[in-house]
Amino acid sequence: MSPAGVTEAVAGEVLTELLETRVRNPGRIAELAAARRRPQELVGESGRLLLVAADHTARGVLRAGSRPLAMADRVDLLARLRIALSRPGVDGVLGTADVLEDLLLLGALDGKVVIGSMNRGGLAGTRFEIDDRFTGYRPDAIAAMGLQGGKMLLRIHPEDVATAPTLQACAQAIDGLAGLGLMAMVEPFIAHRVGGRVRNDLTTEAVIRSCTVAAGLGSTSAHTWLKLPVVDDMESVLAATTLPALLLGGEVGDDQACQLLQWSEALALPSVRGMVVGRTLLYPPDDDVAAAVDATVELM
Repeated sequence: MSPAGVTEAVAGEVLTELLETRVRNPGRIAELAAARRRPQELVGESGRLLLVAADHTARGVLRAGSRPLAMADRVDLLARLRIALSRPGVDGVLGTADVLEDLLLLGALDGKVVIGSMNRGGLAGTRFEIDDRFTGYRPDAIAAMGLQGGKMLLRIHPEDVATAPTLQACAQAIDGLAGLGLMAMVEPFIAHRVGGRVRNDLTTEAVIRSCTVAAGLGSTSAHTWLKLPVVDDMESVLAATTLPALLLGGEVGDDQACQLLQWSEALALPSVRGMVVGRTLLYPPDDDVAAAVDATVELM
């Protein structure tokens, strides 16, 4: 399924446009990045921030809801992102260089908050998943492209020694971003292997522990924001830190009304300054991207 208005002809035109630029004029990306109108601050008058997440594919995560390869069609993904970014109340996007540069070439990032995804090396379903190396953006590249910050995933596995170098790399990235005056968005989890696969522990206690570890990384927390899942007793989770928090949208749910209610309750807490939502907005069960985005904006 595709969002309304994405015909085969339109998809073909978009693909041709992107390919021609990448083949004949790759320097155009840097030119557009330098000329892009940038937001003056991370949050607007509301004091809230709503970002669309688009960094899943770089870890080999293509599933959305019941569709195992939903995000495998890049032009379709870009069409959904353009719809989401065009809706009032959407502040920006989080993604890897390939996705963000496509959006830049399509003119979708002007005036938007843009966050670069940094560590995508812990590929989903692999034996080395916890060894989450920084294979995406670096702090200097984020600054050079005029982005507003960098995001990192921090999974803390008590029995996997790869956790230690990932912690160290995240601390170094936080320092690098802070030195440039840029946001460091940290997404922490306590994780375990269940049936050979890495699973995040979403109990309240586990999220509290991961939150406190993430908040203490680096030689300054002045520019650190936390990206946290919505779990039971979010009040206790947020009592563990004074850092601003963004809610993680999570997987596509069948009961959108219940999901919106959970988000609404968490958004009422003073530490929560917005949301970062990906597949839930881009691949809703009815495929109406605009309606899913608008419903989330209303909560904000």
